[in-house]
Amino acid sequence: MPSGSSSRQPARRKLVICLSGLSGTGKSTVGRELARRYGLRYISGGEALRQKARELGYKAEGPGWWEEQEGRDFIAERLRNSRFDREVDAWLIQQAREGGVVIDSWTISWLLEPGVGFRICLYGSLNVRAARVAKRDGMSLEKALEAVRAKEECSRELYKRLYGFDLLDLSAYDLVIDTDNLTPEEVVAAICAVLEAVRARGALD
Repeated sequence: MPSGSSSRQPARRKLVICLSGLSGTGKSTVGRELARRYGLRYISGGEALRQKARELGYKAEGPGWWEEQEGRDFIAERLRNSRFDREVDAWLIQQAREGGVVIDSWTISWLLEPGVGFRICLYGSLNVRAARVAKRDGMSLEKALEAVRAKEECSRELYKRLYGFDLLDLSAYDLVIDTDNLTPEEVVAAICAVLEAVRARGALD
C-alpha cells in the first residue's frame, strides 16, 4: 500500500431518525420505542415548545395540552412571534447534526439539510386520530374532532407562514405509514423493517 494511505473506512454517521405525524398517530409512543431499540436519544420538539410555553406562564402539562384552549392560545402566540419556533428548531437541527437521535417534530424533516436522517411521517384519517385523542384525554369524540381540527389548522398556517411548507405535504419523507389500522407495535415493526432494508443496501448510515 502506498506510503501515507490508510485502510480505515470513513467513520459512519450516527443514526438519525426524524419522525413526524399529526395528533393521534402515536408519534411519541413510536418515537420512544425506536429510540429504545436502536439505543438512541429521544427528543420531542413538542416538549421543547412546551418548555417555552412554561417560561411564559402557561401550564403546558398533560398529553392533551395542545388540544386544550391554552395550547391553542400558545400556537396563536407563536403566530405573532416566531422566536419560539426558530429557537427550538435551531436546537433540533443541531441535535440531528450530532447524530444518535430520534427527533419527534413536525418541522425537522423539512428543515434539515439533505442526506441527514431517515424521515418518517405517521399518517391517519381525522376521525380515527380524533377517536384516539378522545380516548387518551377522556373527552367526547365531538370535542376531540373540534380540538384536533382547530389545532392543525392553526399549526398549518404557522408553518406555512414561518417556513413556507404545507403541514399536509408528504414530499419531504422517505417513508409514510398509514396508522389507522395498525397498533404502535406494528408501526414500529414496519419502520424497523424498512430502515434495516435501507441500511443493508448502504443507503443510510
